[in-house]
Amino acid sequence: MNKKVRLLFLCTGNSCRSQMAEGWARHLLGDIIEAHSAGIETHGMNPNAVKVMAEAGVDINDQKSQHIDEFKDVDLDIVVTVCGHAHETCPYFPANCEVVHFGFDDPPKMAKELATQGASEEEQLDCYRKVRDQIRAAIEKLPETLNLK
Repeated sequence: MNKKVRLLFLCTGNSCRSQMAEGWARHLLGDIIEAHSAGIETHGMNPNAVKVMAEAGVDINDQKSQHIDEFKDVDLDIVVTVCGHAHETCPYFPANCEVVHFGFDDPPKMAKELATQGASEEEQLDCYRKVRDQIRAAIEKLPETLNLK
């Protein structure tokens, strides 16, 4: 049996986008990917991310917000940055670790902007659903995109 690819999704606060990516990778590609997520900072789990992932049948309740330093001794194969800030401030990884960037909009920021315009909670949740679905589409293409076949 081939060794699973150790992949880390990196975001600013490891509360939303990277958590959704980890959840989708475990759910859809758990047979070939050992998925983890971390942040440049830790902001805790975003309850709306947990909620919209559950709507899609993926439970990320047991995941936790982790700092990138928790992975300094982990032999990672690939790091995927999922936000611009993490991509721009991405720490150094060993040469044998591939670093790629898949940028996604920030659902909490988008929802906050809608809230100031009087949007309903449901309309705000749609921001999370949109990004959740974009992340799923990217994860489904990971084997081809990263040549993991």
